[in-house]
Amino acid sequence: MRAKQWTWLLLAAGVALQDARSAAAQAVHIVRLEVDVAREVYRFVPARVTARPGEILRFRVSSGSPHNITFEGDSLPAGAREALNTAMPGRTGELSSPVLDRAGAEYRIVVPALPPGRYPFFCTPHRVYDMRGELIVPK
Repeated sequence: MRAKQWTWLLLAAGVALQDARSAAAQAVHIVRLEVDVAREVYRFVPARVTARPGEILRFRVSSGSPHNITFEGDSLPAGAREALNTAMPGRTGELSSPVLDRAGAEYRIVVPALPPGRYPFFCTPHRVYDMRGELIVPK
């Protein structure tokens, strides 16, 4: 009987450990899209997000809509363009999210298997105001 109890206990501990690892892998990074009209400041907060593949980026409009998220395509490593496009649900164009047209609107991306590096993004409607951010995928 004791052997069965230990087996079940070890099995339960293994399942709990796997659940903890899965929860850690699903870390959520919230990025607010904000506008301070009086100062003409358009920004992502935080502007730099460090996230690993499998983690979630949740872009949330705080103010100043419409906004979107578009990744810079000029210097992407091989395979990164396809991985990002696939990870972006409801794209309206190459590397470009749908328009978020109201406060509280959200856009969610699960970071795909990207090589370590920096992946700049911007808001197309506010690019002239230099509304930029950066996804950093660590080694």
